[in-house]
Amino acid sequence: MRALLPYIKRFKSQGFMMFIGLFLSVTTLMAGIGLLSLSGWFLSATAVAGLTVLTAQTFNYFTPAGGVRFLSIVRTASRYGERLATHEATFSLLTDLRCWVWNKLLPLSAKNLQGVRQGDLLNRLVADIDTLDHLYLRLMTPLAASLLMMLALYFFVGHFDPELARTLCSVLLAVWLLLPTTFYFLGRKPGIAQLETKRQLRVQLLEYLQGQAELTLFGAQKAYRDRLNQAQSVMINSQNVMNRVTALSQACLILCHGFAVLLMLYLAATGVGTAVPPGPRLAMVVFLTMATIEMMMPLAGAFQHLSACSSAATRLNEVVEQAPSVTFANEQSVAVTAGNIAFKDIDFGYAKNQSVLSGLNLHIPSGQKVALLGQTGCGKSSLLSLLTREWLPTNGQITIDDHEVGDYTEQQLRQSMSVVSQRIYLFSGSLRDNLALAIEGATRKDDDKLIAVLQKVGLDSLLQGEKPLDTWLGEGGRQLSGGEQRRIGVARALLRDAPILLLDEPTEGLDKRTEREILRLLFEFAEGKTMLMISHRLTAMNKMDTIHLMDQGTIRTSGSHRQLLSSDDYYASLFERLA
Repeated sequence: MRALLPYIKRFKSQGFMMFIGLFLSVTTLMAGIGLLSLSGWFLSATAVAGLTVLTAQTFNYFTPAGGVRFLSIVRTASRYGERLATHEATFSLLTDLRCWVWNKLLPLSAKNLQGVRQGDLLNRLVADIDTLDHLYLRLMTPLAASLLMMLALYFFVGHFDPELARTLCSVLLAVWLLLPTTFYFLGRKPGIAQLETKRQLRVQLLEYLQGQAELTLFGAQKAYRDRLNQAQSVMINSQNVMNRVTALSQACLILCHGFAVLLMLYLAATGVGTAVPPGPRLAMVVFLTMATIEMMMPLAGAFQHLSACSSAATRLNEVVEQAPSVTFANEQSVAVTAGNIAFKDIDFGYAKNQSVLSGLNLHIPSGQKVALLGQTGCGKSSLLSLLTREWLPTNGQITIDDHEVGDYTEQQLRQSMSVVSQRIYLFSGSLRDNLALAIEGATRKDDDKLIAVLQKVGLDSLLQGEKPLDTWLGEGGRQLSGGEQRRIGVARALLRDAPILLLDEPTEGLDKRTEREILRLLFEFAEGKTMLMISHRLTAMNKMDTIHLMDQGTIRTSGSHRQLLSSDDYYASLFERLA
């Protein structure tokens, strides 16, 4: 239950609309119960009045009939207004909740989200937040409304007979307390199992859809489909168990309500207040008790919604309650201009007992072009991740222009770097959308610049038709080849004028000729900038000011291309084999 407290506190933003919804909900219940009880009294009183001519002529038919019509109109109008108010409050709360969760998620680094699958994270952001709409709509409002109605019924029935009022409200209060509590504990495990199996099915389905190409190529579709079918069967079984518990709770509610009706019929039969025999008042009390089923019905499913909301809140709290492992300065500091980079005694590992970088020292003077070479897993890309502050070093210090990277705001740090990462991600949008994100405040006036850079990187084939920049790339750029996606990544870097240029395998997937052309563009663009390039290929190493060879998380040797050719046998053999 504690898991729900942070979300209940956020209800303050919609307090007025929530109060209106609760007020209209109570009004609807009052009108419904009043309508049925007044109708029961009216029918009985009319029947009694018709026994003699005198009573028939003196009986007032119009006022009760008008009351029935009035309550019918009030019930209809208040029910409509209650639906509008409660759903408006719910949707506004969900909007506020999504923004709040997203703002909590944005500062989290790769370390915070390490081990969280993308499908699971998506499930938390969508399904779990959607589940929390039950908290107000199907839990708080119906339960509070029924409790307030018990108080109203006590005073109304107590006006005629205090003993009947105490009996009726005691039975209703006992059901209100015991039924949800009992079935909450009975349905807690099935409820959690239902949500968990649904989550697992969604995650597996998302992975199945995303990996269609690989599954088809390797003939693994059937195995994954069998896993999906098994997960679906488990989910259906958990739903069946939960449905049986829900059905039992509804049966118990109907049984308790029937008991209350029989009890009130028995007690009221001997007289209602001073009326002995009770006459039409007996019908009023019995019909009133029958009408209470409307306010008690939400109790049958309350336990299920409570279990689901609590479980969803627990999963969301695992994300939103984390403190960001990577933080930035809050106040603007001196902007990066020169791009002088230094790594001092850097130790780093993705896990506690894992060492990727050990005591690494590296200095990249401003304006120089530096290459990092080494075997896969030696820590090259990890070094880049530390510089871009995706991860924090275990020990050591990283500075840019003699200021620690943590002293810059996130905006300042991002504006100081232009990055071509190892994996180029293309958004589901147009060609313009995927390029314009590299230009702050880009407009249609920048289209000429976008077209020019596409021509530079050799993507003239995409510039066909009347509006080439409106070409839809699809999710992940599925319509493009790997080489075309790589060139778009390079084009983004060329559109961003930053003092530091970071390249992680910028020509991966390109042929030799295209690789030389792209590197020529990048070197021209990097004139006067600080450039750090990670590569497995030795193309254009003669244009580098310094080349560092990494091995097991440290810099093994450094020098220019000529120096390494003459002094390092490994580099010389590598160059002879690859170049």
